[in-house]
Amino acid sequence: MRVVLAPMEGVADASMRQLLSSCGGYDWCVTEFIRVTDVALPDKVFYKYCPELQEQGLIAGHTPVRVQLLGQHPSPMAENAVRAIELGSHGLDLNFGCPSNTVTGSCGGASMLKAPQSIYDVVSEVRKAVPKQHIVSAKIRLGWENKDDCFDIVQAVQEAGANELTIHARTKLDGYKAPAHWHYIKQVKQQFSIPIIANGEVWNRENYLQCKEASDCEDVMIGRGALTIPNLAKVVRGDEEPLPWSAVIELLIRYSQHEITSEKAKYYQSRVKQWLRYLSGYYTEADDLFRNIRVLKDTNSIVKQIRLQQCKD
Repeated sequence: MRVVLAPMEGVADASMRQLLSSCGGYDWCVTEFIRVTDVALPDKVFYKYCPELQEQGLIAGHTPVRVQLLGQHPSPMAENAVRAIELGSHGLDLNFGCPSNTVTGSCGGASMLKAPQSIYDVVSEVRKAVPKQHIVSAKIRLGWENKDDCFDIVQAVQEAGANELTIHARTKLDGYKAPAHWHYIKQVKQQFSIPIIANGEVWNRENYLQCKEASDCEDVMIGRGALTIPNLAKVVRGDEEPLPWSAVIELLIRYSQHEITSEKAKYYQSRVKQWLRYLSGYYTEADDLFRNIRVLKDTNSIVKQIRLQQCKD
């Protein structure tokens, strides 16, 4: 069984990856996507999205990080993939599943699900460019609108030479609406040999077991569920129960201490409120805390409210 932390644009940055991976249970983490157009990106862009590259591509010396690229032009994608590997990325992931209208409107992400040949072209070029000892993986959805399109898409990825594939068991038009259609992953596994990682609607151990049965897939990538239960990787493995609220408060404090002194300090207020909304999916205390800080616009006041929770415990 392998558990992977999903790339979540605007959420799972290096700070959040470090925090969640500190809870244990992850085999590797994937970065937020790095947008590739038609040029070679400077190293500073890779370091911005994946500062772990300066630490041998590891979080706290143990959890590997894999850079994810998003783009539709094969040659620039290959060139930048090679550079990511040279800088220390543990493999290279290709994003063909981002449903954002901004991304799809510029012919990237899930828009490529409409044309499996375009996916083949990118994966093939990247696979030929990246040394064979390094993994090239891809992340897709079942299709743009039609779930049955997944078979042509997976065939393109496999024939292009990718080592493994994560399937988010929804279409682009499904967005993040439940349910995830895990049974399509099982059908894919029956037809293709490429190793598959299941993704979508895994919020707890029970969901994981349901996903495993429906998809016939032991490996799983978790995203928003990890924001709701920070030690979800250990929970789905059956190793731990969800963290108590007191431990989550400690994580919130650590997150706050880091964010308010970082170059992303201006985003702290919106991001900590966003995280609390996710946490409230499991912890009622998080909903109470969110209500207390919702209208606050001063960082120090928000941190004070979080620390007051620590005093209550």
